[in-house]
Amino acid sequence: MPAQVGNGAKYLAHLNSFKNILGSNNVFTDEESLDKYAHDETENLHFLPDIVIKPRTAEELSEVVKICNENKIPVTPRGAGTGLSGGALPQFGGVLVSFERMNSIIEIDERNLQVTTEPGVITEVLQNAVKEKGLFYPPDPSSRGSCFIGGNIAENSGGPKAVKYGVVKDYVLNLQVVLPTGQIIWTGANVLKNSTGYNLTQLMVGSEGTLGLVTKIVLKLLPHPRYDLLMLVPFNDIEKAGAAVSAIFRAGFTPSALELVEVNALKIVSKFVDSTAVTVSDDVAAHLIIEVDGNHMETLMSEMESIATLLTEFDCGEVFFADDAQQKAELWKLRRRVAEAVKLAGYTIEEDTVVPRANLPALINGVKQLGNEYDFNVVCYGHAGDGNLHIRIKKEGCIYSLDNPDVIPALKALFTLVKSLGGTISGEHGIGLVQKEYMDIVFEEANMEVMKKIKQAFDPNNILNSGKIFDLN
Repeated sequence: MPAQVGNGAKYLAHLNSFKNILGSNNVFTDEESLDKYAHDETENLHFLPDIVIKPRTAEELSEVVKICNENKIPVTPRGAGTGLSGGALPQFGGVLVSFERMNSIIEIDERNLQVTTEPGVITEVLQNAVKEKGLFYPPDPSSRGSCFIGGNIAENSGGPKAVKYGVVKDYVLNLQVVLPTGQIIWTGANVLKNSTGYNLTQLMVGSEGTLGLVTKIVLKLLPHPRYDLLMLVPFNDIEKAGAAVSAIFRAGFTPSALELVEVNALKIVSKFVDSTAVTVSDDVAAHLIIEVDGNHMETLMSEMESIATLLTEFDCGEVFFADDAQQKAELWKLRRRVAEAVKLAGYTIEEDTVVPRANLPALINGVKQLGNEYDFNVVCYGHAGDGNLHIRIKKEGCIYSLDNPDVIPALKALFTLVKSLGGTISGEHGIGLVQKEYMDIVFEEANMEVMKKIKQAFDPNNILNSGKIFDLN
């Protein structure tokens, strides 16, 4: 694994100042605490911070960041540690900021369909809280039961419902942010339309914690749909499953979720969670999970029947309709735990590619060919409805991809394929550490220079999550 760069003695000199600001109980330097925050869900990477802090307020965080900026101490923001691109890894040591104490839902505004929350609130907790009011926050990454809403902001997360409802950026109205200088600002206003100056709110969303530290979030909400229906459709040809996805939309349907799971991934996760919900036969190559939602059951049933009829043109097998909430939950459990299961099965390298949905069959076919060419095993699954395919790679002797000469050529070939299909290298997991050296495949030098100048304008001392997305020269 790449060596960690640090300057611990220098950083520890400010330890008492941090304790005075936060209280001794919220500043950590013991080995167990440092190790806990040295890794996330990215491959098998491990980088120790020198200090871990847990602020409760934006004002506390501001005072710490001022000290770090004045002394050029690296600052790494961290949510729940569920990330898959290394965005929360403290590769240069320094101070790691954990947002787990900033975990309050401040206000649910039912009249304006908005919620104001702190970043350390678990996404599913937020969803359930607004659902009790009859409201709906759609973005739902697979880790929604553990990930923080602040991390979702940093990565512009999506999830299965993005195909109909959009991703995190489509719901963020306003953000309170601590800048790398320690200043506290609001980026916009709590309104649905805003054409007042540069859109700093959307600039922060998806910036992976490199421009500012989000301390409060205002989100748009929707009325919660009354009903949903779910079906599972097997295919004996994974490319036909991919082709069926585009056909569904061309026929005028917009599912609330449309997921693809390759059969090998389904076998692994079924064994992992000890589930027999899906019977897998030797002639099945992949399944589509299709959900529709809305307020009129008759309309939804008609849509599902029409979609099922359409899919027969692609040689699908017998369609399974989930009869009740328990069956729906079982199917979603299988889908949401695929990543965890296949990683434990040795598929430790995950890529998060996205192409126009009509090009999904070409991407799947190309990935399989690259596996043969570069000698790796691969399983595919993901958000087929928006062309976002998660590609899990297992290569003998390679548990990580970062700076790994045995893996880099294969990934360059993969991302070149994605680019040729009109896609890009990350749909929702971000660039972080593990994909930054491939940015030149999808961006011209001019694009990179603009991004670097934005980073320098916000963070001239390059303290905030430095080394993520790109390196500053």
